[in-house]
Amino acid sequence: MSNEPMINQIDAHETARQEVAKEITTDHQNLPWRLPNPHIIKWTIAPEQIDHYNHVNNVAYVSQLERVSWSHSMSLGLDIGIYQQLDRGMAISKHVIEYHAAVLLGDHLLCATWVTHCDGRLKLSRQFQFIRESDGMTVLTAQTDFVCIALGSGKPKRMPVEFRETYGKVCVSNE
Repeated sequence: MSNEPMINQIDAHETARQEVAKEITTDHQNLPWRLPNPHIIKWTIAPEQIDHYNHVNNVAYVSQLERVSWSHSMSLGLDIGIYQQLDRGMAISKHVIEYHAAVLLGDHLLCATWVTHCDGRLKLSRQFQFIRESDGMTVLTAQTDFVCIALGSGKPKRMPVEFRETYGKVCVSNE
């Protein structure tokens, strides 16, 4: 039996980690972030992300929330391969998004996230803040609540120790 598919899977995860490392930025810590020590990635608005009002479409924002979440998790060593090995995932139970200003084609955003709650059992929350690089304006804030599930069944399951320890260490207060 060949272990080639496993090696290819491991190589794919390492490539994904390297790509995440390229997009993470640490040179914008002096902006008016709502919480300390944000995980930040850059987002340049592309034509396909613009809606019929000539603003960023809300679906693009939701995709970016997911992207910055995964970037943060991967930077902590928790990629989809680890999730699959553990048969656990963090499924969204609730999104709350506030749009503060319009974002247009070509704008450059700094997208930040923080883990703000981790009960070590089932629930985890993230907060987000997107700042337009040109003027330092906060254009979006959001909170997403997650529930730990077994990937095989989709049913709620207790967080594995890897999730509790990793997410628990980076959890910041949202108060």
